[in-house]
Amino acid sequence: MNILDKIVLDKRKEVALRKALIPVSQLEQSVLFARPENSLATALRNSASGIIAEHKRRSPSKSEINQSLNVQDVATGYEAAGVCGMSVLTDAKYFGGSLDDLLIARAATKFPLLRKEFIIDEYQLLEAKAYGADVILLIAAILSKEEIKNLSEFAKSLKLNVLLEVHNEEELQKSIMPSLDMLGVNNRNLKTFDVSLETSKALSALIPDDFVKVSESGISSIAAIQDLKDYGYQGFLIGENFMKTDTPGAHAKKFIEQLEAK
Repeated sequence: MNILDKIVLDKRKEVALRKALIPVSQLEQSVLFARPENSLATALRNSASGIIAEHKRRSPSKSEINQSLNVQDVATGYEAAGVCGMSVLTDAKYFGGSLDDLLIARAATKFPLLRKEFIIDEYQLLEAKAYGADVILLIAAILSKEEIKNLSEFAKSLKLNVLLEVHNEEELQKSIMPSLDMLGVNNRNLKTFDVSLETSKALSALIPDDFVKVSESGISSIAAIQDLKDYGYQGFLIGENFMKTDTPGAHAKKFIEQLEAK
């Protein structure tokens, strides 16, 4: 069993437990549930940099990245830096995140927030909306075509943007459908954790132009982004590069300034 299979197995148990604890009606009564759409796809299309910055404490591939930072400080720092949006890891067991991180980031900022999670159930989309997310991530590697369709259409009914993540051509071909806003290519092989930007380059021509193309993982230089822009990418998810520093927001600001000066 690879790490992804383990995570999904644990996630099914976790979601069943959460459903038993907090009914859907309670999520729907959240003051954040009625928030209007705040489109990350639109922000990326209109941005010169296309940076989506991430809050991530640890990961299975890197173990500890940064445990000491306050989510509110990271979120306000990123917003001041001018990033297009922020990805918030909400998985506790493997990434050290929580839904409270999302709630804190939402209270502190106005820009689009992505709930970065292993989504397998509509209940998690209701949670995302209730806790202030604007965007949800669907991972093609753990979902069937039917599940992608049902989850993405349900997300749209909640006025949530959908970022669909793929790792190879097979996942991409089963995933292309009108209920997606963004197609993300993860340059990290979730089975081996090897990273290669060639994955984004190879798949770029297969992604229809109706979708905002996002490259994820392993992006740490201005040159890498400029290279990927030539392949039609408008969004760049950067986590560890900023989070491994003491001041992610300041580092994101400097990075964006250098990028826009090129």
